[in-house]
Amino acid sequence: MSSQRPHADVPGMKLPTPRTPDPASAPPLRWGLLGAGWIASQMAFSLQGTSQQVVAVGSRDADRAERFVAAHAPDARPHGDYASLVADPEVDVVYVASPHSEHLEHALLAIAAGKHVLVEKPMAPTAGEAAQIVAAARASGVFCMEAMWTRFLPHVDVLRQVLDAGLLGEVSTVLADHSIRLWPDGPERLASPDLAGGAMLDLGIYPLSFASLVLGGIESATGLGSLTDRGVDRRLAFAVQGPTGAVGSLATDMSVSSPTTASVNGTWARLELETMFYMPTTMRLVGADGVVLDTMEGDPIEQHRGLRHEAVEVALRVAAGDTESPVMPLDETVRLLEVAEELLSPLR
Repeated sequence: MSSQRPHADVPGMKLPTPRTPDPASAPPLRWGLLGAGWIASQMAFSLQGTSQQVVAVGSRDADRAERFVAAHAPDARPHGDYASLVADPEVDVVYVASPHSEHLEHALLAIAAGKHVLVEKPMAPTAGEAAQIVAAARASGVFCMEAMWTRFLPHVDVLRQVLDAGLLGEVSTVLADHSIRLWPDGPERLASPDLAGGAMLDLGIYPLSFASLVLGGIESATGLGSLTDRGVDRRLAFAVQGPTGAVGSLATDMSVSSPTTASVNGTWARLELETMFYMPTTMRLVGADGVVLDTMEGDPIEQHRGLRHEAVEVALRVAAGDTESPVMPLDETVRLLEVAEELLSPLR
């Protein structure tokens, strides 16, 4: 492939229009939120003004469920245990929003009740547990997906179109990092080995999944890092390689804050994603000579309201009778956890 200029059959050097469906027009689903923590509150907020409806919220603490409903989902029913939430006949789909150390138990509970499931990322602490969830969902014929919400955002849909059209030329490298200072003074779940803590599963899963999307999968990976005094991963720099030979240079650290940017670099052009690349953000198409060819502005108001796009994907797939999404395939979810385990194993 020439490194000088696009072939004549490659679209003009402009960013395409996102194909993201209108959240207000998607087929309606009735959602049950399993968990009453921060990410569940963000999902409840994001679904406001869409065709999706939060009808139930479950917590192990009945008072907490009631407080959550009062604050975030006034039309929902509170449940003081998870079994009654998944048994609620008004619930179509369960959003598993508990800590990822509990995802296996809670996802299997919902699947056994015949509910579709959207499992917060990472789907599980290990590839083996994720594979159990996948097997159970496939055996039951229910829809199942990891809630890797970045995959469904408008700017990432544009990125996919750019890659499919070959607009960048031959993609050679992808660079991404995600580091936020959440340790040692942050949530206990990040510091605790018993709760599957550490930077990789909470933060590093974003650049890993991003690189997999760009590279067409991960075939090999290697990294360097270090642990905290409690034995969970504090930081990790890692390189991955996809099936074409293109590589990714990625990093994560829960003890510092970094730019949290990303770039996809090809022989004709590159895409630059500004800070918090995994959220709605500004993306630029830059030529090989460094000239900015086009820009897709991010919406700073959006932020976690972007969670509604993954909910729309669930609704569309369920309405179509699908049991998984080609945008975030179940086998890829398991594979990425295998890679995470490969990277973390030498540190432990």
